[in-house]
Amino acid sequence: MDIFECNTVVIGAGVVGLAIARDLALAGMEPLVLEKNPVFGEETSARNSEVIHAGIYYDAGSAKARHCVAGKHRLYDYCARHGIAHRRCGKLIVATDPAESARLDGIAAKAAQNGVDDLQSLDGDAARAMEPALRVDSALLSPSTGIIDSHALMLAYLGEAEAHGAQLVTRAPVIKGDLRADGRIDLDIGGEAPMRLTARHVINSAGLWAQDIAARINGFPVPPGRAMVKGNYFSLTRRAPFSRLIYPVPMDGGLGVHLTLDLSGRAKFGPDTEWLETSDPATLDYTVNPARCAAFYDAIRRYWPDLPDEALSADYAGIRPKIAGDAYPDFRIEGPETHGLSGHVMLYGIESPGLTSSLSIAGEVLAKVTA
Repeated sequence: MDIFECNTVVIGAGVVGLAIARDLALAGMEPLVLEKNPVFGEETSARNSEVIHAGIYYDAGSAKARHCVAGKHRLYDYCARHGIAHRRCGKLIVATDPAESARLDGIAAKAAQNGVDDLQSLDGDAARAMEPALRVDSALLSPSTGIIDSHALMLAYLGEAEAHGAQLVTRAPVIKGDLRADGRIDLDIGGEAPMRLTARHVINSAGLWAQDIAARINGFPVPPGRAMVKGNYFSLTRRAPFSRLIYPVPMDGGLGVHLTLDLSGRAKFGPDTEWLETSDPATLDYTVNPARCAAFYDAIRRYWPDLPDEALSADYAGIRPKIAGDAYPDFRIEGPETHGLSGHVMLYGIESPGLTSSLSIAGEVLAKVTA
């Protein structure tokens, strides 16, 4: 087995891992990015709504709120500077009856606490003037919500990182690790070219696998528990009569079955919330059960009553890596101030709004690594 020494290793080449690699590379740290899959961004980063979130729903002071709002501004600027396809299309949060309308003020107040200062309250007539197909009692308009080509974003992060000394190695799973007395970490890497790496800085951005990676490093603190939530998507087989994203008033565990658009105008609905019995990412099944379609029709027709029969088709599913034991788990970005080990950062529970937050999270990781 070949043995190498390197300064910095980033484990996981999803959108957040690549954003981190970019920041570290720009700082001259020449990170080695390890990805167990054949290509980057194949898991959570490829199975989401591709929405640039505004930062509306998260608890005030939470890492999700802070990184989403800061990340949104940085992401729009980054897309504009690097020519990444995106559109600031806006979204409507739709209340379909007076009881749901009564909850909109609380949503707007939470958004304001998070620094989202552009929400607009609309009565039913104003909302229907924007989107005539809606059934709506009242709504909130979020002008700063948008959509993005997530693959193009990851390509841009990777290209910039590699231009400044980063290297991506695919088919390179981390098998185990050992914490050295001097604070460095030895990592045994499997795949087609097994090797042992000794790294001064290890950033664990492995998404669904983050807890597994931390648990494989002998001497490292025990990671938090993990829960898996599957989100299923159904696509619309015809053109949607909407130009904005449509979200219902949120429900426990998720934001409800919402309508999102891609940059070509294709519409999809989801994700729903399916709590899984397993927390082992190796056993996950991404198949969408067509039987879930009936519940989608019921949910969608609350705000789009004219959705035609036979208009939905099972599309894809994603898995959200949540921290177990918390109804509304936050991001956990653990550096030396948490685990006491200088130079290493562990990222847990990086689900939505991870894509929107990616540049902001990367900045925090860089600060922790170099502190």
